[in-house]
Amino acid sequence: MELSLETVALFSLKLAYEKEGDSPILRQDTIMGGYQKDEFGLLVRKGDIEAIQLKMGECLNLALKALGGADTPLGRELQKLAACLSCAETMGALDASLAALKDYLKDVQ
Repeated sequence: MELSLETVALFSLKLAYEKEGDSPILRQDTIMGGYQKDEFGLLVRKGDIEAIQLKMGECLNLALKALGGADTPLGRELQKLAACLSCAETMGALDASLAALKDYLKDVQ
C-alpha cells in the first residue's frame, strides 16, 4: 500500500508542478519529501487512515486545480475518486480507492 500512496502523490504532484520542457519530477525530488514510501509506511503500520486521507487530500487538491477544477470532466472524475478515498473506513477500502486513483492519474498524465 505504501507504494500506491507514494505513486498517487507523485502523479498528483507531477500534474500540479511538472512543466513542459522541464526535468520530470522524480520520487527522490525534494517536492516528494513528505510523500515518500517510508513516510506512508509509518502511517500504514499505525493504521492511521485519517492521516493518510489528509496527506492524499493535499496532493489530490493540487491535481484537481491542475486539471482545471471540479467543473471540468477530468476534474469531476478525480473529485469522485477522491471522495471514495475520503470515505474509506478500512485499510482495504483505502487500498481499493488508491488503486482507482493511481490508474486514473496515470491515464491523465
